[in-house]
Amino acid sequence: MSTAFFTHEAGLAHVTPAGHPERLERLEAIYAALRDPEFAGLDRRTSPLAAAEEVLRCHTPAYLDLIRKASPGTGWAQLDPDTFMAPASFEAGLRAVGAAEAAVDAVLSGAAANAFVAMRPPGHHAERARAMGFCLFGTVAIAAKYALDHHGLSRVAVLDFDVHHGNGTQDLLWDEPRAMFVSSHQMPLYPGSGAADETGAHGQIVNLPLGPGSGGHEMRVAWEAALPRVAAFRPELILVSAGFDAHRDDPLAGLNWTEADFAWITHAICDLTEETCAGRVVSSLEGGYDLDALGASVAQHVKVLMERGA
Repeated sequence: MSTAFFTHEAGLAHVTPAGHPERLERLEAIYAALRDPEFAGLDRRTSPLAAAEEVLRCHTPAYLDLIRKASPGTGWAQLDPDTFMAPASFEAGLRAVGAAEAAVDAVLSGAAANAFVAMRPPGHHAERARAMGFCLFGTVAIAAKYALDHHGLSRVAVLDFDVHHGNGTQDLLWDEPRAMFVSSHQMPLYPGSGAADETGAHGQIVNLPLGPGSGGHEMRVAWEAALPRVAAFRPELILVSAGFDAHRDDPLAGLNWTEADFAWITHAICDLTEETCAGRVVSSLEGGYDLDALGASVAQHVKVLMERGA
């Protein structure tokens, strides 16, 4: 089987104001990195448009209506100090959701070994009724609920290695006993959540705060301690919020990971999926704002997925 790669030009049409770090060039850097001949075997697919109602798996009807109405005809709508919508942003957000759900379909049906979704805007900061941190919809949390409710799974796990805490995913899955959420992130750092004592309504949330200036060693120690807890949960599918802004060159944070660290954590996650759920893993892009580091790190992540899914 192959690794499915989902993207869509709507991700490039989600234009942010000049100087904004979450910019369309992020996708272009990923596309450039994945044009290398070693990625010729990727199963490249177009991100489908999710029905707007899919957002309601995690968000409120009032919030969906707010985002729909905020969508501008021209220019930008500013939802918070960091989060903007352009005319194409609503479609881009729905295609990010659609891609994550289609990736779940492909992996659970056996049509793909695993999958990577390269869409923007990202999603892991969007709370039930609030856009924030560049994010409109909680894409990965929605995909988790889709796997549980549409496919009838009993347990899923969401693993988030973005440098910023996935406060939105935590909010959306806080009272969902069928979903385990594990996040490593720099602390202190935006958005300020993610302390180790934030454990969810059912003890199914695990936060792994990492100190500023720490690197791959500290990350590996934290994840090596956490992954057996995930294995004990016995997930039937693992979803990944793949942020690449823990890289030492990233301008928005202060961790010191390298491309080798992203390869290591991808291998570790794949080891876990092979132990618990026949290798079924769906990964979705979150952060990463130095373009060279982003392209190189995504390339390592996808290379491991392809190797392990072959």
